[in-house]
Amino acid sequence: MSERTFIAIKPDGVKRNLVGRIITKFEDKGYKIIGLKLLIPTMEHAEKHYFEHKGKPFYPRLIKYITSGPIVAMVLEGDNVIAESRRLMGATKPEEAEAGTIRFEYAIAKEYNIIHGSDSPESAEREIAIYFKEEELCSDWTTMLESIMSDG
Repeated sequence: MSERTFIAIKPDGVKRNLVGRIITKFEDKGYKIIGLKLLIPTMEHAEKHYFEHKGKPFYPRLIKYITSGPIVAMVLEGDNVIAESRRLMGATKPEEAEAGTIRFEYAIAKEYNIIHGSDSPESAEREIAIYFKEEELCSDWTTMLESIMSDG
């Protein structure tokens, strides 16, 4: 079943020039990018994004980190995209990430783990709405993989 997810390449990923390599991993899996933008998150973005962590000791660091530079915000669409994107990203702690995952290959520390991805359909919907207006999403096009699959 086709679904949407929110992915953010965090400031450390952008500052280390990893954007292209990371996007390629999702495209190679056949996921369709229907929203893509570079932005420096505002305090409002950050507080909405991390609202479930408010009051926790690490919350101020999260806010400072995500607003410290540009992120690449993306919306991906495809079958099982939420679970599969999380598998591609790897465990939150880079030392626990499986070989071949984004965090295994590129992350330096748990606090600087390169990438964020929605963990459920509900969080995907909420996070997409923080960074994108519906009219900014371009889902009305067909990937080569979708074309091949529909011919069969």
